[in-house]
Amino acid sequence: MENEARILVVDDEERIRRLLKMYLERENYLIEEAENGDQALEKAIQTDYDLILLDIMMPGKDGIEVCRELREKKATPIIMLTAKGEEVNRVQGFEVGTDDYIVKPFSPREVVLRVKALLRRSSSTSYLQTETTTKDVIVFPHLTIDNDAHRVTADGREVGLTPKEYELLYFLAKAPDKVFDREQLLKEVWHYEFFGDLRTVDTHVKRLREKLNKVSTEAAKMIVTVWGVGYKFEVVNG
Repeated sequence: MENEARILVVDDEERIRRLLKMYLERENYLIEEAENGDQALEKAIQTDYDLILLDIMMPGKDGIEVCRELREKKATPIIMLTAKGEEVNRVQGFEVGTDDYIVKPFSPREVVLRVKALLRRSSSTSYLQTETTTKDVIVFPHLTIDNDAHRVTADGREVGLTPKEYELLYFLAKAPDKVFDREQLLKEVWHYEFFGDLRTVDTHVKRLREKLNKVSTEAAKMIVTVWGVGYKFEVVNG
């Protein structure tokens, strides 16, 4: 079936897991469940899920810690579930690598729409296999961004990025040498008139550089800090 993405639903409340499972299975997604952070992390490391719906507030290991530990090993797309008023936790979630968040109480239909949107944006090998022609490719020395396939290669080697890391790189690369301040990046990449915490951008830039650097030091140098202003993408010649 077209939509057979594998999704892990993590929440300590069974009724929420059951509700999400019901709505997502209607869209032909394959749903697995975890009721706490330790179980979620174990499953997420052992299985290559296409997306994880992750509650922040859970007894024991919370969603922030699960996300932090998982990001050390995998770039699986993550949507955080947060209770209303947990603004600080949402900021923390973005800092550790969450791609999107949904506030409880939520509409199940909104969850389905967010899931579909994030799956469209995320790197997917199954999507790669269906692409026969590539139309939207940006090529620089040392770095190629194939936007049709959401695929980044540096010096010929693929770089595994989260959806949000990819969007940040693509946004900067579309306007070489243009400087963007953090507020602009939050608005354009995260689509939020944000809470005012700008560390989210810094954290993602740092993680993006680290991932590029593991593959190509020249590609990593393209993400340039403009002190006191923000960031830009600078083309490295040679």
